[in-house]
Amino acid sequence: MKNPIQAMFEAGVVEQTDFPPESRYHGIRRTQFTGADGVPIPFLKRRFSPPPEDFALRHVRRTKQGERLDQISAAEIGSPDMFWMLLDANGALWAEDLEAPDTEVRITLPRGVPAAEEE
Repeated sequence: MKNPIQAMFEAGVVEQTDFPPESRYHGIRRTQFTGADGVPIPFLKRRFSPPPEDFALRHVRRTKQGERLDQISAAEIGSPDMFWMLLDANGALWAEDLEAPDTEVRITLPRGVPAAEEE
């Protein structure tokens, strides 16, 4: 009997990806370029960072001396590997951009999750 998950991938029901859901590259399509020598070169399509205004603000945190973005991510999101979500929410490309002492880091809800309505 064929593995039902593999069958869904083969039928195109479920998109096959090399990256888990918590990866910033999850859902980014794979493609390939054929070099002059005829050898296919696989690569990922470009990922564009979403605009910071797509994220609902929870609060602002000021960094402390020596604090790294993976540490902030572990404390605020629950996983050091999710630091890229803080980069996206703050319009930053590099972790170092948010790690200087006394830098304001926007702690947000995940992209597309609206803030609770105030009463």
